[in-house]
Amino acid sequence: MDTAPSLFTIERRTVLNEVTEVDEDPSEVLKNTNDTIEEDQYEADNILETDSTPLDLFQDPEEPNERGQWTNKLEFLFTCIGYAVGLGNIWRFPYLCYKNGGGAFIIPYFVMLLLIGLPIFFLELSFGQFASLGPLTIWKINPLFKGIGYATVATVWLFDIYYNVIVSHILFFLCASFKSIFSGIPWDNCNHEWNTEFCIDSNHNTSGMTYNSSGTNATVFSVVLPASNSTLNNVTYRTAAQEYYNIYVLQKSSGIDDIGSINWRLCLLLLLAWSIVLICLIRGVQSLGRVVYFTALFPYVMLTILLIRGVTLKGASQGIIFYLKPKFSELLNARVWCEAAAQIFYSLSCCTGGLIAMSSFNKFKQNCLKDALIVAFINCLTSFYAGFVIFSVLGFMAYEKNVDVSKVAVGGPGLAFEVYPEAIARMPVPALWAILFFLMMATLGFGSQFSQVECFICAFTDEWAHIIRKSTATSILFRVIVMAKFFLLGLPMVTYGGMYIINLVDSNAGGFPLLVIGFCEVIAINWVYGYNFFSKDIELMLGKPPGLYWKVTWKFVTPLIIFLTILFNSISYKNMTLGDYKYPQWAIVLGWLVALFPISMIPIFFLYRYCTEGGHQLVQALMKPAADWGPAKTADRTGRYAPKIKSVKFSRQDSIFKDGTRGVIKISLNENRQELSSSQKEREKDIDEEKIELKQTDSFA
Repeated sequence: MDTAPSLFTIERRTVLNEVTEVDEDPSEVLKNTNDTIEEDQYEADNILETDSTPLDLFQDPEEPNERGQWTNKLEFLFTCIGYAVGLGNIWRFPYLCYKNGGGAFIIPYFVMLLLIGLPIFFLELSFGQFASLGPLTIWKINPLFKGIGYATVATVWLFDIYYNVIVSHILFFLCASFKSIFSGIPWDNCNHEWNTEFCIDSNHNTSGMTYNSSGTNATVFSVVLPASNSTLNNVTYRTAAQEYYNIYVLQKSSGIDDIGSINWRLCLLLLLAWSIVLICLIRGVQSLGRVVYFTALFPYVMLTILLIRGVTLKGASQGIIFYLKPKFSELLNARVWCEAAAQIFYSLSCCTGGLIAMSSFNKFKQNCLKDALIVAFINCLTSFYAGFVIFSVLGFMAYEKNVDVSKVAVGGPGLAFEVYPEAIARMPVPALWAILFFLMMATLGFGSQFSQVECFICAFTDEWAHIIRKSTATSILFRVIVMAKFFLLGLPMVTYGGMYIINLVDSNAGGFPLLVIGFCEVIAINWVYGYNFFSKDIELMLGKPPGLYWKVTWKFVTPLIIFLTILFNSISYKNMTLGDYKYPQWAIVLGWLVALFPISMIPIFFLYRYCTEGGHQLVQALMKPAADWGPAKTADRTGRYAPKIKSVKFSRQDSIFKDGTRGVIKISLNENRQELSSSQKEREKDIDEEKIELKQTDSFA
């Protein structure tokens, strides 16, 4: 908060000097001074009674620029669904589920939803809706913690950069799928110019060789390129879909040390992706609200179509059983619970500022509690639903290859760009299913990206509204500049070594930073600002305060679980990898810097505001000896310890910005009045003595 100039300052000794040095009648001077003090006291009381918000004393009286608002409740609901339901629901949750106990993983997942996911989701929605401000400006609630806002914006900034690069990969496959209507699926065989001698297609044919499963010990699903001098035995084979993605689409280099030049096909698709985002967000929530009807609903249509196709394939039941079969022994593993907690953060998109930004465009009285419950449960059920879509197809692949489902199950981009495309190539009419699948993936990607980018823009348009919202032209220009910079920052990720950079950023930006931000956010709102105040704020919106469940989770359970998750992940930390590729030490250090970049915002801005708002002076004052420091006996207090009389000052500014200020003002004024009254009595005594002397002189005369 910027300090305002003092409205008035009174120094007691000065006032007393004015009383004793004037030539007018002392009683008149004293009367005028008392009248002035009473007027000042009335003015100060009037200021305090008209508005209890200190900032309003110094703000411009004009109304702030309009932020925009959702046209109806459905726009907000669909935007939140599109924001929360993203690519991770398709390629991350099903894999984690099979990896951590199958159907048993549902138990810790929904427990963590109730203990940390839902509380933080509702907290951020109600927080943003109450203040109607973006993730930066909203920290007027406590300027010392504005670093949390900068941390969320820094995190979403990293997400925005690499997320659209992933979308460009999806667009590449989508274009190839449309082209395959006339020329066939390009990843179904090994007869293309990019294929190597280690390629194996869906019919077990290799490039120029016949695959003999009994004569080789081949690993079919390896992402890392093998050495060129590999022999026939113990060789690492790659599927045609793997080679298509890694060699043709990515043109992937041998490691992050070998970045190479820009992949111009991906570069142009990245430009297309940012152009689509710009068009859909050119007018902010007004244009976004119209798009979300499609981006939120269309993926469910596609998921349902793909599920119907998947369960009709041979071997689909094997995959579904593998997906749901519970391994309850895994519930005793702390890692399973920590991964469930981390997945909740990742799945609900908590602590990235998007929920605060989207809810800030709500009407003040909207029932954000109901919205939080609907969106959170839809998101988690979507993840569960998508698991059937994925594992029915993986069961079909395992049946075709005559291997266990665990041999074909992978997570992350490998599932979307390698495993599922191969399964599509084995289906009848593969071009149709490829178009439907990648159209669904593109819709999911854009649905999340729209909200993430709008969150970033909203943060700065609220912070500098007087500049950016000055006119429609400046607002549009700002959006164009932001997205142009995002495009340029994403160019290193469309180089030959770009996938290593994407994995580095994704592994480090989406883990520790989100957990630390969530922990600080819960503490700042429920302990520093205070749960009681926050509860009354929610009551002001919803008509009733939050129940006991919210109080217990916000104040105790949620921060404790987040802290334990951070602690466990720190202890069990392993260096990041990409398949079998191990990053060099300098890249690991760079990854930690990426993780610390958002986190460092919190202490840096705390110290900055603390020092610039008088904290430095406070520290200096507290480092000085107390006023009663010195020899214990008064007789020994000589020299610099001798008692001194000091003049006392007070200012209305100090009184206004402290609790109980009315008392401070009145006490200070009353003390002045008492001293002036004492001076008046002494002066009247002197006058009486003078009158007596005059009478005696007259009598003598």
